[in-house]
Amino acid sequence: MKRLNFTLDNETVELLGELSEKYYSGNKSQTVRAALESLAVHAGHEGWVIAGYTPKELDDEISCHTCGESHEKGEVLYRPVFEKGSSPNALSSMPTENWLDCPQCAEKQIYN
Repeated sequence: MKRLNFTLDNETVELLGELSEKYYSGNKSQTVRAALESLAVHAGHEGWVIAGYTPKELDDEISCHTCGESHEKGEVLYRPVFEKGSSPNALSSMPTENWLDCPQCAEKQIYN
């Protein structure tokens, strides 16, 4: 174990106290560790995120990219529109494959 000496503003000290009491039986070290682990999990989620969808009428039979369900010619699936952003679901690079989602999968993506 190592002692660190740093200064926190009053609001941060109060928040640390509240969180440690509520979640970690007053253990401030464990609270700081959990906060750092959470930050580490979310770091690096910058990349390509789905900003919306455009409809595409199928010219042939194709499967939904997300759920794999097969769809026939004439049905409407949705092509994602990507933009740079941050999200737990961010992709590190722009997808190169043909990506079409069924209405249910597109809706789930939008509301997650």
